[in-house]
Amino acid sequence: MARRTYTYLPQTTEAVQVLGLQIAAARRRRHRTATDLSERARIDAKTLRKIERGDPTVAIGTVFEVAGLVGVSLFDTEPDQLPDLRARLTDQLALLPRRVADITAETEDDDDF
Repeated sequence: MARRTYTYLPQTTEAVQVLGLQIAAARRRRHRTATDLSERARIDAKTLRKIERGDPTVAIGTVFEVAGLVGVSLFDTEPDQLPDLRARLTDQLALLPRRVADITAETEDDDDF
């Protein structure tokens, strides 16, 4: 079966690469080997290499787990502040409508009187 390719937005590619570089730098600052970190994260070395190179196809949960293991801060928030951030965002989301209309669909103005 042929593998489907997907083109990501430039900002997506840049963000994933930045996070991968942050993870690689944090791992090295902590003097952790790739083998040690991949074992601790329960992933193979190939997946860790993909993460550190900024491959956008790695599951987000896996990337966040590795980031947490080496101390990379996510969302510009300390780990103990994430529950408060989640609660604030949940409250904000509750104030927004559950359904949104597609305003991009072209509609003809009915100006016949």
